Amino acid sequence: MDIYAVGISYKTSPVEIREKLALSPEELTKLKNLLSFHIRELAYISTCNRVEFYYWGDEEGIEEIFTFLEEAKGIPKDSFKDYFYIYSSEEAVLHIFRVASSLDSMVLGEPQIVGQFKDAFEDCSKLGITGPIVNNLMSKALAASKRVRTRTGIGESAVSVSYAAVELAVKIFGELDKCTACLIGAGEMAELAARHLKDAGVKRMLVVNRTLERAEKLAEELGGEPLPFNRLNEAITESDIVITSTASQTYILQKEQMNEIMKKRKLKPIFIIDIAVPRDVDPDVEKVENVYLYNIDDLEAVVEENKRKRQKEAQKAEAILKEEVSKFMSWLKSQEIVPVIVSLRNWVEEIRKSELEKTLNRLKLGKKEEKALNAMTNAIVNKIMHPVFVYLKQESVKGDAKTLKETVKAMFALEDEHEDKDRNQR
Repeated sequence: MDIYAVGISYKTSPVEIREKLALSPEELTKLKNLLSFHIRELAYISTCNRVEFYYWGDEEGIEEIFTFLEEAKGIPKDSFKDYFYIYSSEEAVLHIFRVASSLDSMVLGEPQIVGQFKDAFEDCSKLGITGPIVNNLMSKALAASKRVRTRTGIGESAVSVSYAAVELAVKIFGELDKCTACLIGAGEMAELAARHLKDAGVKRMLVVNRTLERAEKLAEELGGEPLPFNRLNEAITESDIVITSTASQTYILQKEQMNEIMKKRKLKPIFIIDIAVPRDVDPDVEKVENVYLYNIDDLEAVVEENKRKRQKEAQKAEAILKEEVSKFMSWLKSQEIVPVIVSLRNWVEEIRKSELEKTLNRLKLGKKEEKALNAMTNAIVNKIMHPVFVYLKQESVKGDAKTLKETVKAMFALEDEHEDKDRNQR
């Protein structure tokens, strides 16, 4: 038995394949059908970037997953199985820990995967398809993810243009809860930046657009105030942060115009984010005192620098995960001897009870004396067997657990409970 990770992601397959293989809520309930001699415990995670199965079992479980997907989706497995990657043992555990820590994400360090991973674990637990091995695997993956986030800067620094704009605004103004922001135009990135600003606590949002109807609709979505385009100067005068992304072929904001606006503002600082291509704001506007102007190239430069920072932090994260994977693999290796320890414990306990019963039948003691004798024999067995069990666990981690397991079984003529179940399932 071993840990396996079987899946596809944005690295190996197009979205057309991933979306076809993602399970619906109804299909998710059928995952119980996958549990078998080859797949003892199972977890499943699906996001826009990946579809993955994690299981405790043997190699033949891989083909069972492909067959399950073929039947659930009505798609021949030969049409999709080549897109899948397959990891086992330590390599699988490292992959799973990297997924949970967002080191395998399209956007390195993005925080959403942690919540998605946790939700997937909870859903699988409710379905009853996980077990002690997979439960510990998923729990340790989440714990490793938390350690990565608290001990590295993997999730810090904006790596999207829209969020980089927000970071710059915070650097200029500090808290944004007293700021007014103005969105000019309806470009996608500008709109996204405006939403980020709103989430960051911007007090008031003005929306200016050549089509007032569009401004009204967007203002309603943002909880802002719509203004017609002929009130552009007024909107900028009232704003601390301006995001502009129109389809204009000429500048909508020029230096002299900005000089007049700044006089009305009494030179109060203003942050202008020009995400339009071609640009909406004359570059000379930046020469006006207390005007901070950034265009798309400036923001992309910030994003690239932040990505480099995250890559450096990712190296620290990989070292943390290597340590966490090592701990988990040691625990997993120790579990190989557990069934034999259970069998040995049960065997010794049967002998104790049998001999105790013979003795009690001969002595005809009272209840109090019988209870004391039972406690004494139990304590003797525990004290004798405890160092044996500790030794077996330690040696199973350090050496060949399989050989040790077979040696102990041969010495005491034991059969562990899992083997009995295996035979029943065959």
